Amino acid sequence: MASIMIADDSAFTRRTHRRILESDGHVVHEAASGMAALECFAMHRPDLVLLDLTMEDMSGLDVLARLREMEAEARVVVISADVQRSTGQMVAEAGALRFLGKPVSAESLLGTVRDVLAESAS
Repeated sequence: MASIMIADDSAFTRRTHRRILESDGHVVHEAASGMAALECFAMHRPDLVLLDLTMEDMSGLDVLARLREMEAEARVVVISADVQRSTGQMVAEAGALRFLGKPVSAESLLGTVRDVLAESAS
């Protein structure tokens, strides 16, 4: 399947999302901070990034901007507890392909991952 990076400062979220994604056959890489996410992306060049907006060392929006600088076609889905309409609009304008609110169900996560990967394959 696909190589997916989870960038989230919550170990619980990373563990939960990892289990869901691996059960669907994906290879998962984890990053617990913004800088770790950038390093992981450079090393593994995942097919998709699942990105939290709130991390200790840098914001998810900053990470998204840096990822887009590293690879203009980087596929990023933002997953955040901040579910305001303006936040969704802001991440879309910054280049995220989708925005999901936390907590995200397994069905929603897998559906979004499949949709984004299918869109990029066509």
